[in-house]
Amino acid sequence: MITSDLLKKAAAGERLTPAEGLQVYTEADPEAVMAIAHELRLQRTTPGLVTYLIDRNINYTNACTTDCQFCSFYRVPGHPEVYVLDKQQIGAKVEELLAWGGTRILMQGGHNPALRIEWYEDMLSWLKATYPEIDLDCFSPSEIENIAHLETMTMEEVLARLHSAGLDGLPGGGAEILDDEVRGRISPKKTKTAQWIHAMRIAQRLGMTTSATMVIGFDETMEQRISSLTHLRNLQDESLSSHGNGFTAFIMWTAQLSETNSLGRSRHRHKYGAGYDEYVHTNAFARIYLDNFTNFQASWPTQGLDTARRTLFAGSNDFGSTMLEENVVSQAAAYTQQEQRMTVHRLHEQIRMAGSIPAQRDSRYRIVRSFDHVMTPAELAPVPIPTRLDGLQERAAQFIPVAGL
Repeated sequence: MITSDLLKKAAAGERLTPAEGLQVYTEADPEAVMAIAHELRLQRTTPGLVTYLIDRNINYTNACTTDCQFCSFYRVPGHPEVYVLDKQQIGAKVEELLAWGGTRILMQGGHNPALRIEWYEDMLSWLKATYPEIDLDCFSPSEIENIAHLETMTMEEVLARLHSAGLDGLPGGGAEILDDEVRGRISPKKTKTAQWIHAMRIAQRLGMTTSATMVIGFDETMEQRISSLTHLRNLQDESLSSHGNGFTAFIMWTAQLSETNSLGRSRHRHKYGAGYDEYVHTNAFARIYLDNFTNFQASWPTQGLDTARRTLFAGSNDFGSTMLEENVVSQAAAYTQQEQRMTVHRLHEQIRMAGSIPAQRDSRYRIVRSFDHVMTPAELAPVPIPTRLDGLQERAAQFIPVAGL
């Protein structure tokens, strides 16, 4: 089929095969792809609204044994900079999020061999009891696999126990490119494609919130990008058909390279990374190809504000979150080095610059509140709230100790 016919097929919302998708991705005019993606976004989400989330990313530990070549955040166990946050530190971060009107924490860390499953259960159950209004979207498939390995358990057993302890969602971190040739080059010790997919399948079966991600710029081929997207589309078909709970959104960004990570220092650095135009084009194509996904999120933390706004005309209907804290991509010279957190007023400003109405959502993309008229910074500013940390220092002594750090 000629490319123009495939574009008509895509515009009609018909599913593209992997071969057809590759042809559209590599041969069609990127402007045409963006235009179709924008129309599909308007058809599949509420026109005129762009959503956002008030949340915080809490990196509970930086100890990791995986040695991913693109990571600037981790420290090997025994390094003097290794840390594990305690209840008092985590609680203080959640208190600040509540003051901002936040509804979710995204908690992720490294593959820390000193943390056993009881530590995770204790942390989750304490958070859920202390802050029942906060959604706990924590860890990633690779962290779940690491816990399973340490405990000689299956991922089904690990996720069931963590879910019972209070885990609400499993974020899509660690997907990068779902192709084992690529993964073998950039993160050979990390979760393989089948295991990443399996962890998400389990989480979705348990009714948990999940997201799908992709990172481009690892010298992968266009065919490998299509394969990665196809894995996500297939699992979405399966989960929606079997129990109606699939991925809530697709989120993409580019590999962050700097002198602080191995890829950035590599003599082959010229092979890695992806530009802003490629990011926008790929995001638009993903909106077309992932025809069973509703929500697509722009990544201002990695791409910057101008590019993030462009994606609102290339398939995205969500501007991400305030991200009151970010410690991973920031260390690889991402945009968050310049602007680590985004106030709600500034998020509104960016969304309105794109001609849309801001709407606060929760982690399952349910609208909390939309803002038809412009709010002042004072109206959207954080407000003091009663603290729940009184006596926490004494209670923190009950937190399961971490040995071996």
